[in-house]
Amino acid sequence: MASNRPSDFLKRAIELAVENARSGSGGPFGAVVVKDGAILAEGVNQVTSSNDPTAHAEIVAIRKACRKLGSFQIEDCEIYTSCEPCPMCLGAIYWARPREVWFGATRRDAARAGFDDDLLYRQLRRPPGRRRIPMRGRMRRQALRAFEEWEARPDRIPY
Repeated sequence: MASNRPSDFLKRAIELAVENARSGSGGPFGAVVVKDGAILAEGVNQVTSSNDPTAHAEIVAIRKACRKLGSFQIEDCEIYTSCEPCPMCLGAIYWARPREVWFGATRRDAARAGFDDDLLYRQLRRPPGRRRIPMRGRMRRQALRAFEEWEARPDRIPY
């Protein structure tokens, strides 16, 4: 890429989304991870082609970037994505800790095309037992043992 302006990286993410929509390999979403003014990794939605509901463009790009960096975080990077991230991708983005995120279309634009994430946003606001897919907590005391073991490790890698 000759230029390293945000609009050029966003344009690339949109190109990936358009190409993916035309190919039928997945949904119309593309993303790039940029470090030091150059594209480090690209991703497109691969949900249907890989039978993986987590294979959204942002997550695919984050996974590739992390492998290249040998790290589970991309702190010195930016993400450019063709559409406002869904709740799952938003969570992955926060865990990956990029410097910033740029997006093209909004989540409302995605909803008009049949990708309605508002259900997820509404479900997150509900108590676990009142969600569409009920979440049932059990054996908390026993489960806390894993956290106790983690906290006791002096060599743990915080994230």
